Amino acid sequence: MAISDLYGTGEHLRNLGHFAALVSLATVDGELNKHETELLKRFAHKLNISEEEYSRILEKPTDYPIHPNNTYEGRLERLHDLFAIIYSDAEVDQDEIGLLRKYAIAIGFSASTAEKLIKRSIQIFSGKISFEDYQCLLDR
Repeated sequence: MAISDLYGTGEHLRNLGHFAALVSLATVDGELNKHETELLKRFAHKLNISEEEYSRILEKPTDYPIHPNNTYEGRLERLHDLFAIIYSDAEVDQDEIGLLRKYAIAIGFSASTAEKLIKRSIQIFSGKISFEDYQCLLDR
């Protein structure tokens, strides 16, 4: 048996930590709703999380450390995934924002950059962007 069979690949370990963070955010406001469950299942598939791993993570997401992504784009993608989970119920609360801050810093953003990204992402995901920003996003 290879060492990687015992411990998993680096990418898979990052995916497990990322998925556990998604679960933590989805459950911060209580039980998972239907939309959160559907999103988590899609993310589990996208991240190659097995059914067994999925069940273990749902039981205890805090057992899985966050592994920062090495690229800015990779970190933004992880942050985007978290916003997709949070906005699955069409709203964001203060507990979720607090976890987002912690997660953004844990994956490698500075505190000030994390704050800016979270503020801007909330505007985008909640549909509260200016026409100029809307146009810029569409023209990309």
